[in-house]
Amino acid sequence: MRYADGGGLTPAGRRRRETVRIQAAELFEQNIKPPDVARRLRVSLKSAYRWHQLWRDGGVQALASRGPSGSRCRLSPRCLEKLAAYLDEGPAAHGWVEDQVWTAARVATLIGRKFHVSYSVSGATRLMHRLGFSPQVPARRVAERDEQAVAVWKEATWAEVKGHGRPAEATSASRTKPGSPAGRPKGAPGDGAAAPRS
Repeated sequence: MRYADGGGLTPAGRRRRETVRIQAAELFEQNIKPPDVARRLRVSLKSAYRWHQLWRDGGVQALASRGPSGSRCRLSPRCLEKLAAYLDEGPAAHGWVEDQVWTAARVATLIGRKFHVSYSVSGATRLMHRLGFSPQVPARRVAERDEQAVAVWKEATWAEVKGHGRPAEATSASRTKPGSPAGRPKGAPGDGAAAPRS
């Protein structure tokens, strides 16, 4: 089963799941078959059969929780605190002055610089989510952008280039369903009067 945040279940969630597996083991000890266990505990048949196999091979201990899933974090809790503080300082404090966004690639680079640990971009993304951050896609804007010049260009040049466009009237692009005849002038093609075919 896949879980949100890429980090698996919370400790409380793991305890709940373990409790259900232990209940399944108790039912298996009473010679209750996996389909009945699945129905009683409201779990999938696949899970009940998998638990039954684990129970047969290793007993109740085989159904105990093995802790959080996934690979172990390569940064210590102290390093994670430092990383969160670095992220709070913003990208400019660490050399990225073009814009004020943390991308996953930048975070991976920062981790390498500060902690000498190599993280992939996807690994940095998961680590950011774990710390409560989300990577941001940078806006493609020049740092020296002149907002006043852009506004003048939009008002003068863009209005001229754009033109007036098509008038907003009832039109149809469909060959099989013409637009409403009510919006057409008399005598215009498709005004409702059938024209003879030649």
